Amino acid sequence: MSDRLYIFDTTLRDGEQVPGCQLNTVEKIEVAKALEALGVDVIEAGFPVSSPGDFNSVVEISKAVTWPTICALTRAVENDIRVAADALQYAKRKRIHTGIGTSDSHIKYKFNSNREDILQRGVAAVAYARKFVDDVEFYCEDAGRTDNEYLARVVEAVIAAGATVVNIPDTTGYCLPEEYGAKIRYLMEHVSNIDKAILSTHCHNDLGMATANTVMGVINGARQVEVTINGIGERAGNTALEEVVMTLRSHKELGIDTNINATKIASTSRMVSSLMNMPVQPNKAIVGRNAFAHSSGIHQDGVLKNRESYEIIDPKDVGVDENSIVLTARSGRAALKHRLHTLGINLEPEALDKAYEQFLKLADRKKEINDDDVLMIAGEHHKARSRIKLDFLQVTSGVGIHSVASVGLDIAGEKFEAAASGNGPVDAAINAIKLIIRRKMLLKEFLIQAINKGSNDVGKVHMTVEYDGAHYNGFAANTDIVAASAEAFLDAINKFVR
Repeated sequence: MSDRLYIFDTTLRDGEQVPGCQLNTVEKIEVAKALEALGVDVIEAGFPVSSPGDFNSVVEISKAVTWPTICALTRAVENDIRVAADALQYAKRKRIHTGIGTSDSHIKYKFNSNREDILQRGVAAVAYARKFVDDVEFYCEDAGRTDNEYLARVVEAVIAAGATVVNIPDTTGYCLPEEYGAKIRYLMEHVSNIDKAILSTHCHNDLGMATANTVMGVINGARQVEVTINGIGERAGNTALEEVVMTLRSHKELGIDTNINATKIASTSRMVSSLMNMPVQPNKAIVGRNAFAHSSGIHQDGVLKNRESYEIIDPKDVGVDENSIVLTARSGRAALKHRLHTLGINLEPEALDKAYEQFLKLADRKKEINDDDVLMIAGEHHKARSRIKLDFLQVTSGVGIHSVASVGLDIAGEKFEAAASGNGPVDAAINAIKLIIRRKMLLKEFLIQAINKGSNDVGKVHMTVEYDGAHYNGFAANTDIVAASAEAFLDAINKFVR
């Protein structure tokens, strides 16, 4: 049995069936090219008979993509198959994917038929498709709930009719991993001509077991997996490509691998998420933003000492630059020291202890500490050595009233206070500082950087102050934007007042 596993990506067909995630042809081509670069073996480009748009997408993807097989879905209906063949005319490698429901539920309620009739319809569909292409895949819809003995009869018959791949879908996501694996093993052992075709998995995630079922299918003999990027798909979604690929890479003892260039997984995930307007949940395996994030102090310390303590995958292997040491109130000194070192700041033990105390106070007010927060904390030690320090700031502001600020400064140990009004709270605070620092200063540039995570995030202020013909830059960051503005102004003043 080959240890090569073929990746059949159905992001553009099954994945696109998610409400609100439809793509136009140009977007589909962009995704198809990304899938080609990723290394997928088969791209299911659409269901041509379903709409003119789907037909055109299959045509254009066939022209745009070079080496992967382009697959078109059909029902076991001759017109569907003819239309699919027409849509695939420009594909370098082409496959028709036809099939029919095989569970008793589908046979009775969906087709109002019987097992023998369904078997014959499946055989006829494969034989007809073989008139147009050499590569025909047959799907046994709802195979997960199909009796194994009957399923084996269908599989054997369609292989005899010319099917090169037979798809065993767990259409409703019903199977348990052991049950699905046993189903694949039963087919491997009871279909006499199984050596003439490849068994394929196609598992849905209704009970959260799509990846587990798929892997069990592979372990038991399947050599093609039908997957989507980010696990998108109808209802709870399909098996996630990235999860299967990295499971096999992590478990080398299985001796099974794919052609996937895993370093492109993260970028492909982001592209699909963006184009389909479907955010990836933060705790999604492999591609979620927290997949390589550590916030627990114990975990952070372990990862910093040896990545493999808490990571079984190197982030770089899937295209993520590095793991993320997320700073929160649960983080320890080691994590803060690591982040400061990454930012080019090395503090002595005593200074680090004081910085850590400030860090914990800020972390109690914020859910997550970012690099600007860390720079602000490190900057407090610089401010401690500054000649002019902000002692206090009180601002009164509102609609229909003048803003008034009261400021207290410590200048070389001597205390000064002043109050002033202004066109808004920031202007009032700066005017009050000017009353104390009696220098001819001109504010040339004032930039407040957008707050992008919420009302409790740090606001970053950059200022350029002109004094005596020279320009001095000031920077500050604070959860209070008025305080950040006053501190940035003082940061610039400290550079020319000695």
